[in-house]
Amino acid sequence: MALIVQKYGGTSVGDAERIRAVARHVAETRARGNEVAVVVSAMGQFTDELIALADEVTPTRPAREMDMLLTAGERISMALVSMALGALDVGSASFTGSQAGIITDTTHMSAKILEMRPDRIREALALGLVPVVAGFQGVSTERDITTLGRGGSDVTAVALAHALGADVCEIYTDVTGVFSADPRVVPRARRLERVSFDEMLEMAATGGRVLMLRSVEFARRHGVPLHVRSSFTWEQGTWIVEEEPSMEEAIVSAITDDTSEAKITVGGVPDRPGVAATLFRALADAGINVDMIVQNVSAHNVTDISFTVAKTDLEPALAACTKVAEGIGATEVSSDDGIGRVSLVGAGMKSSPGVTALMFETLSAKGINIEMISTSSIRISCVVRAEKVADAVRSLHSAFGLDVP
Repeated sequence: MALIVQKYGGTSVGDAERIRAVARHVAETRARGNEVAVVVSAMGQFTDELIALADEVTPTRPAREMDMLLTAGERISMALVSMALGALDVGSASFTGSQAGIITDTTHMSAKILEMRPDRIREALALGLVPVVAGFQGVSTERDITTLGRGGSDVTAVALAHALGADVCEIYTDVTGVFSADPRVVPRARRLERVSFDEMLEMAATGGRVLMLRSVEFARRHGVPLHVRSSFTWEQGTWIVEEEPSMEEAIVSAITDDTSEAKITVGGVPDRPGVAATLFRALADAGINVDMIVQNVSAHNVTDISFTVAKTDLEPALAACTKVAEGIGATEVSSDDGIGRVSLVGAGMKSSPGVTALMFETLSAKGINIEMISTSSIRISCVVRAEKVADAVRSLHSAFGLDVP
């Protein structure tokens, strides 16, 4: 008998019929002799609707009260899924994040899990029930309700799977798995049967929208196998597991894209020790996460530093840079929100020369200029103009043989 944690996203529980379909699938999984624990997100766009409602009520939104408000979406889903299971004569019980023993830090709106105490979930399983847990939420060490941030239900599911010693954590979504590229951009993109944790981390960090980065990090750290599947077809999806030395590795597994970032350039920066540290400390203190960084070669002891940040962080990042610019002797701060990032990801890149050359040749042949470059052992990322991103992804997908079934 296997213990399976199944997580169902917002589209999977988007309406009454979808909820009944989820209940039937859970019942079928149990009928095959498995124990099942379920984690659910809020229905459809319900979380966004609650945020919009809060905006209508007041422009002032205390983080503590927003957490109290937003957790209502998952509580509605968990109760309805539990009712649907009952209608199929499957015993179940619903649990909020705090009832499930999810202990977090005290940061509202983006709390991190500190500890799992799933005693009540274990008791429910021992009684033959299906526990249905509200994702995205927990209780802080100060006994306040907290939320885990966007994609927090994935983190809930992975953390629960680890705490229960589950055999697998199944993530059900509106796609049939992880693809070699975004199928909306590349119609010939193909579903990948297996992806290593390292590859999935790079995909999630560079624009892959199937799994949130935090959930993959947690799964890799604790060795929780993930299975990304569609709740609309129930077919086998993509397994995300530890990299196996015997596994035949493709040179490039996927092409990812991201147009959610902007570029900031701080010009006329004196080329001396401590200047970059001062600049990026100011950004860190402002809570700004910096991604790609490029520093030009110094000319006359002056250089330019360019880096990317999320577009949602652009204004506070510019404010922080402008404030520190005079102190470090910089002459200019500028921004560009018309950029996009295209990345190659593949474990096989570690032992395959020529990947970078082919990437640059392919982009050059399409007349696509590269503005910034960043690499890891299994990833190459290039910043290009946003309007060129789709063309770049399609060209690279073909150049690296990913169009072939």
